[in-house]
Amino acid sequence: MNRLLYTLLLHLALPLIALRLALRARKAPAYAQRIDERFSLNLPSMKPGGIWVHAVSVGESIAAAPMIRALQARYPELPITVTCMTPTGSERIQALFGGSVQHCYLPYDLPWAAARFLDRVKPRLAVVMETELWPNHIHQCAKRGIPVALANARLSERSARGYARFGKLTAPMLAELSLIAVQTQTEAERFLDLGARFECVEVTGSIKFDLKIDAELLQRADALRQQWQATTRPIWIAASTHTGEDEIILAAHHQLLKSRPDALLILVPRHPERFNTVHELCISQGLTTRRRSTGEAVQTSDQVLLGDTMGELLFLYALADIAFVGGSLVANGGHNLLEPAALGKPVLSGPHLFNFLEIAAQLREAGALNEVENAGQLADKVAALLNEPSEMQRMSQAGLSVLKANQGALQRLLEGLQRLL
Repeated sequence: MNRLLYTLLLHLALPLIALRLALRARKAPAYAQRIDERFSLNLPSMKPGGIWVHAVSVGESIAAAPMIRALQARYPELPITVTCMTPTGSERIQALFGGSVQHCYLPYDLPWAAARFLDRVKPRLAVVMETELWPNHIHQCAKRGIPVALANARLSERSARGYARFGKLTAPMLAELSLIAVQTQTEAERFLDLGARFECVEVTGSIKFDLKIDAELLQRADALRQQWQATTRPIWIAASTHTGEDEIILAAHHQLLKSRPDALLILVPRHPERFNTVHELCISQGLTTRRRSTGEAVQTSDQVLLGDTMGELLFLYALADIAFVGGSLVANGGHNLLEPAALGKPVLSGPHLFNFLEIAAQLREAGALNEVENAGQLADKVAALLNEPSEMQRMSQAGLSVLKANQGALQRLLEGLQRLL
């Protein structure tokens, strides 16, 4: 399938795209807003000539933050435009950077929409986070002589097979990229097999290892636990959970409460449109539940704190003694294991970690990650760790050592971007 056929099919799919937006808007009303931006209409005023960074949603926005801040410090004269595709990603970008960056939704990958966007922004450099590849946007950049870098790039075996099925579209698109900064050598070989130019592929590592924890965050977490009178209370967190996981998590918590009746679970669904549903699930299971969004202090009788706020995940991790990272008990591929590790928390996950195979392997080998397959195993592991402070401390130090050993990817990425500028 070449780009012309792809573009035709994308135009024909516009009614389905509109229907999908409408369905999403029923659960998350923000999807019904700023639709014109998705077609390069009524874009906010933009100062041209800077750096354009695309981060599809929340996770990529958070991962891109250190890079964007470093670019702001290195090139204060260049405006930085940050785009995304989701309302939650937009909220995160605005919370992280406020008015210090230009922001809008990335228009759909239609040639005329991409051209109108680029004619407005006129970037000197485009940086796409991870593997958000849009053939028409990349081609329109190439036509204008705008170098495109794929930053913190990752490509699972499954994704590589998917791209390979459309080789006549994938290979020309990858050949138009100026830099592919990949996380691992294995992923570099996958990009090369798909048609990327050898001289443009560099193994820089994952910038997620370069996560810096603000000491003030830890102080705030300690202060809040004191306010809750919960400094010695066992607290564990299940973060970034998906549909089908919450029931498993709550079953594990029910089991844990039998041996540790004072245990508190912080439950953080991945998507805000599920906050109310998960709250109802907690109540239906007879668990005394408090919503973080109310700002109320946790009481000793509370069994679950629902993390239904945006932008607080690191803080909620800091409040806990043990962290379970979701998207891994269901076949979603997992989420960022390094955030709790950077906070010195013992890390637990399910078996489905195909989005983070290399990171998971390093944490597992160091003894910083334990994987469970069901509610019983999860409850047993949390209980065992709570009963063994020395093992919790060992896992904590092992995770911090893995991060320290892998840092430097951000510097290597910035050097590559500097060459393109």
